[in-house]
Amino acid sequence: MRIPILVFVVMLAAGKVWAQDPVKVAPKNFKVVLENDHVRVLDFHSKAGEKIPMHSHPGYVAYSITGAGKTTFTAPDGKTAIVPAGAGQATWHDAETHASEYTGKGETHVILVELKGEASNKP
Repeated sequence: MRIPILVFVVMLAAGKVWAQDPVKVAPKNFKVVLENDHVRVLDFHSKAGEKIPMHSHPGYVAYSITGAGKTTFTAPDGKTAIVPAGAGQATWHDAETHASEYTGKGETHVILVELKGEASNKP
């Protein structure tokens, strides 16, 4: 009986690790600039080659202010997606958990608008 309980506790803890708030995992990179009942707006900065640990977002729009290169997103299962990261580009992302790394030149600056409530399509 103790082993199934232990397995459950370990799985629960692992789920918490994967579902971390980006502001808590990378506070020097993510800043909350607005939050209300409908959205949370994040101001994100990252230098080329900087790795952001695993974190989660509800559905969100990302708008690149600066940057010229690519961002590699790595899912918890190890699958990767490489997304162009260029100034003026806006992209929609369904709710997801990922780690990320910007591989462009200089720094990338992105505004993320996370949706709350039914529109958020949380994982």
